[in-house]
Amino acid sequence: MKKTNLGYWITVGLFSALYTLSSVMDLFGVGPAHITLASLGYPAYVATILGVWKAGAVVVLLSPGLPRLKEWAYAGIVFDLTGGLASHLFHGDALPKPIIPIVFLGVALTSYWLRPADRRLASPKSEPAIAPARALVPS
Repeated sequence: MKKTNLGYWITVGLFSALYTLSSVMDLFGVGPAHITLASLGYPAYVATILGVWKAGAVVVLLSPGLPRLKEWAYAGIVFDLTGGLASHLFHGDALPKPIIPIVFLGVALTSYWLRPADRRLASPKSEPAIAPARALVPS
């Protein structure tokens, strides 16, 4: 197994385990994530919404194929974690609370950069931006 492939599976596995735990805490309203959301002033239903989306992201990341959905899952993860970081910073939370989303984001982005070719969205084929002009009058 290539080092890159092994690195991908280690990081995506670690991230998926952490995000699954976070999803379960959000869905059941338990643990430090629930307390943190409440202290930041978010209503309880936000945790349910986040929990469902986090679980969906993990399923997509671990599933074979689905390259376009994987791109969306990673985008959602970035939105979630940068939003969490911003919430902690705007709220004035002391360390280590703002660091936690950064660590999660680092692991997620590492798995994104290390993902194998079969888990990437294929680049579109290069085509001219403007089609060549055609004669309007037949010859």
